[in-house]
Amino acid sequence: MNQPSLGVLMLETQFPRPLGDIGNPGTWGFPVRFHTVPGASAGKVVLDDPRKILGDFVDAGRSLIAEGCTGIATSCGFLSLLQDDLKSALGVPFASSPLMQLAMIETLLPSGQEAGVLTISKDSLSEAHLRAAGARPDTAVEGLPREGAFASAVFEDRKEMDYAACRDEMIWAATSLLQAAPKVKAIVLECTNMAPYAADITKSTGCPVYSVVTFLNWFHAGLSPARF
Repeated sequence: MNQPSLGVLMLETQFPRPLGDIGNPGTWGFPVRFHTVPGASAGKVVLDDPRKILGDFVDAGRSLIAEGCTGIATSCGFLSLLQDDLKSALGVPFASSPLMQLAMIETLLPSGQEAGVLTISKDSLSEAHLRAAGARPDTAVEGLPREGAFASAVFEDRKEMDYAACRDEMIWAATSLLQAAPKVKAIVLECTNMAPYAADITKSTGCPVYSVVTFLNWFHAGLSPARF
């Protein structure tokens, strides 16, 4: 097997990683090297300021580079706040968040259409996160219910997850986003654990859906171009 060129900085969690989740090796059609950042819980990164533990991410990223990775990504969209600091500290291409797709997607959409965001925590996703990802600060955002099946499993770090209930919550949130923001014709999933539900969201809404999977497949394609 080829040496992984992509390294992923993982939060320290135990919740399930179904196929399609960033942390499931079967999600990727290429080898990926994972490195858990000690103490980086979902709560510390989403509900608090991840810049408080920047040094831990730098150390973990440097470990991946020492192991041969030529590009680094993270497993949480809220880490867009670390984009500038980490790319400078690591000295290699760094992809902090699926939110970085927003600007590119909007260049693809017809005039008058916009991309919107589904996030695990609408209250926590600020204009600063969007700006750090190169997106419009007024991008339309919808979140999942804090006490719902998905958010509670992630923030409480449960070992089990009700996938059917999570799927229903994703579809509800996507529908709510489109109703509140009629210009939204494409959806970006902030949370890297939402990707398993992307196809269900597209089927329900008719909108293209972009996730960490679309993002890192693109990112990796530049790190390790295919031979023809």
